[in-house]
Amino acid sequence: MYYNRKRTHLSLGYLMRKTIRELLKHINRKLFPVKFKEAHELAYWKGCLEKEGVLSNDHYKYFYLEFFDLEEEFYRNKCILDIGCGPRGSLEWASMAHERVGLDPLAKEYLKLGADKHAMTYIDAPSEQIPFSDQHFDIVCSFNSLDHVFDVHQTLKEIKRIVKPGGYFLLIVEVNHSSTPTEPIVLGWDIVETLSDDFEILDVKQFEIGNHSIYNQILQNNVFDKSDLTDRPGILTAKLRKNNGL
Repeated sequence: MYYNRKRTHLSLGYLMRKTIRELLKHINRKLFPVKFKEAHELAYWKGCLEKEGVLSNDHYKYFYLEFFDLEEEFYRNKCILDIGCGPRGSLEWASMAHERVGLDPLAKEYLKLGADKHAMTYIDAPSEQIPFSDQHFDIVCSFNSLDHVFDVHQTLKEIKRIVKPGGYFLLIVEVNHSSTPTEPIVLGWDIVETLSDDFEILDVKQFEIGNHSIYNQILQNNVFDKSDLTDRPGILTAKLRKNNGL
């Protein structure tokens, strides 16, 4: 009987500590949303680094080229921006470009994870306040990052501002998913249409989310089954060109 009372006491203590941790987590998320999100983002990348040893970036080239039906020559002497770039060095492959910029509010922290060795420039800034002049970039990309921002409308406004007339916006994003600490924004399938006043929509594709490994789902061509009417998350990709004169 004494053993059972002790066991019950320990169980109650564990549940109480767990409840307090969850409560503190909820409070931090509400009171300090930016720091809360960035702490989770950084913890994720530190975990990847510990697991992989070196953060690889070989997979990016396919998505910048073949997936969007583009060739290396298309990027020659162009200015490229990757929004929410992460620390892997997503633009290292583009040695033919004039300028390769990765934008991320954690860029300074990423330099400590090995990004300082990458052949590209990292800018520590949020997508809602991109520190470049109007019409600066030929190509702006957001790969698995648009749902990570805090203000998607301001981010899209900034994208419209910095893309040159005739320039491109390439998008890969998870949509219709539940909000998470690192993905606070829930986007709908119609997010691309919100850009139609300023951009010509050249191509849109939809994929099943599967195990949430976005790039693998696309590589496996796991196309979204529209005959399945279940309300569920998915992957949206789009290639857009900014209208001339804007």
